[in-house]
Amino acid sequence: MIENGNGEQNTIETDVGSGWSDMSGLSRSDGTKLVEAVGIDLAVYRVALGLIGISLLAAMGCNRTPSADVVATVNGHAIQRADMERMYTAQLGQAQDQQPSPEQADSLRLSVMHELIDEEIVEQRAAKMNLTATSEEVDAKLAEMKAPYTEEQFQQQLKATNRTLDDVKHDLRRSLTIDKLLNKEINSKVTVSDSDITNYYNQHKAEFNLIETQYHLAAIRVTNVPSPQPGNLQGSKATTDAEAKKKIEALKNRLDSGEDFGTIAMNFSEDPNTASSGGDMGFVPESQLRSDPTVGAAILKLKPGQMTEIFPLMDAQSKKAVGYTIYKLLEREPAGQREITDPVVQQHIRQLLHDGRSQLLKNAFFEMLRDQAKVENYFAEEIFKNDAK
Repeated sequence: MIENGNGEQNTIETDVGSGWSDMSGLSRSDGTKLVEAVGIDLAVYRVALGLIGISLLAAMGCNRTPSADVVATVNGHAIQRADMERMYTAQLGQAQDQQPSPEQADSLRLSVMHELIDEEIVEQRAAKMNLTATSEEVDAKLAEMKAPYTEEQFQQQLKATNRTLDDVKHDLRRSLTIDKLLNKEINSKVTVSDSDITNYYNQHKAEFNLIETQYHLAAIRVTNVPSPQPGNLQGSKATTDAEAKKKIEALKNRLDSGEDFGTIAMNFSEDPNTASSGGDMGFVPESQLRSDPTVGAAILKLKPGQMTEIFPLMDAQSKKAVGYTIYKLLEREPAGQREITDPVVQQHIRQLLHDGRSQLLKNAFFEMLRDQAKVENYFAEEIFKNDAK
């Protein structure tokens, strides 16, 4: 049975039979007699014609032009042009002061396509393993995302980023799903032994000899600079100075009421380099802090566990404020050699080795999934055909 474009089912025999009257004026019965006359078994002949019909239909299917709304398929699942353009627009927002050339625009769209294809591949793998995020998990994350805002502020943020609530839920579901898959396939398989830590310390002992006092800092940062990937768990992003100021003040109020700094940073800080680690900036030498008479001086006065007030975040080039930051002093390390018996040293090495191995496995895992997937990137073909003339 073959299903036509209208969803109706036809047998191969009916389709082939309908063409008998066009064969040199032969009727169906005449054709049957002719086949029998030359000694060909009629059943075999019908099977042969059926196979030819299937081959023709398959060939027609392979040459079928994709819809203009579809820019790629992954194992037959379509990626829509609208999704590509939405992500492209979001990424373009980081450099909205100047419009890219046509070549630059196409290059950015190709990069977006690569990301969308990889996400679709991973999401399909997660679905096969029954790891797709549930509606309850999505709703819980959405509630956390909206926590620092009033409903009006949240709706304003959606409008400013040209997103709908469904867009947000879609992105949250995909993010949670990928996290669940990576936790099962990668993070649960990464181990770091005590001997691994000892070996690393012995090979890098000089790195743990501090020539001056070091300040272990964490930060929560909110900016008005557009970014499609703020790096926090909630996907929370301010888009204007007014939004950034309201958000950082709301977060400071939550910190003052006793909420955990690291948890707030992971969920709402907009620094993609530190948000995932709870805002951890690592160790900063005292000489660097003393070079900043404002922020540095405030940090030097802190005791471990204390945090600063809200400080403007200045752009290094324009010297203009682009956001706001709150700093916390986690610990102060005096100058001198740190020994392997120090729990802080052990934890630092363990995390370093874990992250390195995890990233290696992720890269290999993504490559493996991509090799196994059937990907058709129509947008890439479109660019090649248009530009290679």
